[in-house]
This record gives sequence, structure tokens and C-alpha cells, in this order.
Amino acid sequence: PKSAEEADTAESSPTVEEFKTIQEAVRQCNPADDVPTVAHVCKFTSTNRSSVTDPDLPSLPPEADPSSANMIMGIARVLSGNLRTEDVEYHMYGPRHKWDDNDTPKQKIRCYLLMGSSFVRVNSVPAGHICAIYNLEGLQLKTVTLCDRRECMPLHGFDFGLQPLVKVNVEPISASDTETLERGLLKLSLADSSVEVTATAKGERILACLGEIHLEQSILDLETVYCDKNIKLRISDPITSFCETTDWFENEDDFDKFFGDKSAPLRQTTIPPYCDEEGLAYANRGRCRMILSGRGAAVSLRVIPLPRSVYECLRTKKLVDGSEEDLITIGKALRCSSDDNSMTAPAVLETLLDSLDDFDGNGNALLESSALSKGHSVKAVQTNNGEVYVPQKEGNKKSEDDFDDDQIIIPGLSEYQTTQQLLRGGLVDTSASKEDNELTSADAAALQKWRQDMRGSALAGFQLAMRAGPLCEEPVRGVAVILESVELAVTRENKVANQ
Repeated sequence: PKSAEEADTAESSPTVEEFKTIQEAVRQCNPADDVPTVAHVCKFTSTNRSSVTDPDLPSLPPEADPSSANMIMGIARVLSGNLRTEDVEYHMYGPRHKWDDNDTPKQKIRCYLLMGSSFVRVNSVPAGHICAIYNLEGLQLKTVTLCDRRECMPLHGFDFGLQPLVKVNVEPISASDTETLERGLLKLSLADSSVEVTATAKGERILACLGEIHLEQSILDLETVYCDKNIKLRISDPITSFCETTDWFENEDDFDKFFGDKSAPLRQTTIPPYCDEEGLAYANRGRCRMILSGRGAAVSLRVIPLPRSVYECLRTKKLVDGSEEDLITIGKALRCSSDDNSMTAPAVLETLLDSLDDFDGNGNALLESSALSKGHSVKAVQTNNGEVYVPQKEGNKKSEDDFDDDQIIIPGLSEYQTTQQLLRGGLVDTSASKEDNELTSADAAALQKWRQDMRGSALAGFQLAMRAGPLCEEPVRGVAVILESVELAVTRENKVANQ
């Protein structure tokens, strides 16, 4: 008896052989009748029915929508076999078709030869010729591969890297024209591959084009070609996509000098409405010690700009050309080495990759300092009220050196001072000695809580924060967030408070 693996191989071998047969027919551009027929539609165009010569094409009834006089033709090249009109049902493969997708649509087509500005119907088109294909509009695909065999796969088109820059909201003045507008937008998006049409959850129909001239021409075509000429459209002002980011402070590449800088806060953090942002009182020139709700924990982090070249290095995990200078700047700002003079770009990249926790598609990355990942900067605060230490505001704040340990012991103060000292070690934790790195049982309980429960929430919070920034809730781009330390309140039995 055959094994399960051998049985699977035997079942799949006919399919693989048929696929190889299709490949060979396309490679040879074989026009024979007994080979698989393959054609690829690379673009669509619009034409009027008066330019089409087809005696079997049904005429339009008098009450038909005038926009129906326009026909969407797919421009295709026959790669093998003979493409036939109305005789064969062809499988339609879109660009995202997968090998195991069995619900591929099938339908008959009509073939036309391109004769100047006219389209003449023919019964068949052999391999090697270019033709027009009608009856593909309902697929709503910008590129289509046709084949009379089920074992085919779609051809991949070219990506020219064109991204729409100008977006407007298009809506009919009369609500009764909504269906006509939707059909027109569909035809426009098929006929012009550079146009993107999307529908939002609010019911908006967003038309995106490459520029102002392209937008004007697309709206003109939409009104005069793809929709009823009498339709009236309301076009919104261009919709601008914003993004939020950050910039370097002065002397931020000098780690020690910047760490001890006592400059006044930025003006925008002292005026409404920004001064009312939650947690802003704890922010200090790119650093923040966040006090969680209930004061049961405090997380220290830092935010710096992340150049695109450095982001590409992190994403590809290799050194990208032209990124050396940016890597050195990042290395000095985060203290990736104990000696700035001997710092090299490959060494900085290796340190960043070791610290990398997550990244998104907008050029942002989440890093974790060595002290935090090893548990050195995770401190347990043994307290009766379940709260970590919170520094007093500037108005009535005493110096932390004014407290006499013989007179009063402030819960969490020593842990706060220890973590603040560890921050001076930078990303690689150069300041921590072996004795300082020994974990107490309370610190071990806090470290376990951080790794099992809190760290995953921090990763999810990073993704959420990067999708909607603090200024106008737009995506954040080009930012590196560094997790530096954690303080957790625990009970006397070393159980984490405020579970």
C-alpha cells in the first residue's frame, strides 16, 4: 500500500503536468488548436458602440441609459492557442488568484481586431496577435489572464510605483443618479489603471488621481464618457493626507549632554489644547515616565526620529547603501557603544536588531533597551498602597536629596532613582555592574509580570499609537520608540499589586 505522502504526490502529479504543458505552450507561443489557450489582458479602454462592427451585438433599447453606449474593451495578447468568440467558456484569473482557489469565474467572450479607431469582431485570434475582448467589465479587475484549462496561473503585471496624490470625494447632486455614478466610476477605474476608486464607511466615493491635470481629465471623462452627459456631480476640495512625526532636539546626538539638559519645555507643550494632553506633565524632551492608571506601574520610554534608511536596515536586517551616517547618528543618540569614536555602522545595526521588538509599515520601530530585556531596569516597589513613586510638581517639589532616610522612607523613591541612573547606560546598558544586576525575589516577580502580561500590551499599544498620532490622529511616520524601564508596585509577599 502507498503512504499518505505518495498518495498526495500521485494525486497532484496530473495537475502539475498540466501546468507544465500550459507553460511550455506559452513559452513557444504555439498557435495550434490542440494546445491550451492563454491570453492576458493588460489594460482596458473605452469606446463608443458606433466604433464597433459586430452584427450580432444587441442594439440598445430607446429607454436605455445613454452611458450604456460606451463599451469597455480589454486589450489583450494571445499567448498560446486560439482565442475564440462565444465558443468556449474561459477561466478568468485575477492578479491575486491562488493555486488552491477553486471558485475561479468562467464566462464566454467576444473577440475584436483593432482596426485604427474601430473594433471589428472576429471568430478567433491565434497566438502572437493583439486583440480586444468584450464582456470582462463585470469582473472588476484591472488585469486578467484567460485560459481554457483550470490549472493555469495569472501573469503578473508591471508595478511602476505610481501612487495617487490627489483625492476628492465625488457624489451626484441628485440622489437618483447614484447608481449611474457608481457604474461610471467602475468603468473609469478599469479604463485608467492609474485611477483608484474607494468607498469609505461613511458612504463617500473617493477618486484618487496622479495630479491636478489627471484629476480634471478623469472628472471630464466621468461626466461625458462613463456617465450620463446630463449627470451633475459635486466634487469636494482635494483631500490631503497628513502624517505626524518628530524631529531631533539640539545636541541630541551627544548622549550625556542631552541627558542632563535642563532647558525649558517646548512652547507648544505649554499652550492649549496640547498642554491638557494626558501624561504631558511627565514628558521631558523626548523622554516620558508614564504613570499607569491607579499608579500601580510606571513605564519609561524615549522617542527619537527614525530615518528611512535606518528603518530599511531594520526591515531587511542588512546594511542599506547610504545608511551609514544615519546609523552613526542613531548610535550616538542611543549610546549603542561605550566609545563614540570607535562606533561603526555595522555594530550599531547589530545592536539595533538585537533590541528590535516590532515595526510597522509606516517607517516606525519599537526597541527595547538591553537593561529592560535582561530585567535590570525592571524594579519592584514594595508598598502598602499599591502605588509607585510619583515626583511632586515643580511648585512644591523638594529635592530628592533633602529626604533623610533616618527620618522618613518614601516608598518607590530608591527604585525610581535606580532606574533613572540605569537610563544613563544607553541602549546597551553599559553602566550596570554585575552586582547591580542581581535580581531580588520582588524584582523577579515584577519581571515575570512584565514579560507575561505587560510586554504584549506594550507591543499592541505601539501599533495603535502609530496609527493615530496625538496632534490630529493621523498616522505617525519615521519614529523610533525605545522602552527603557518599568517600575511595578508589589505587596510584601512579592505579589504584583493592582492585578
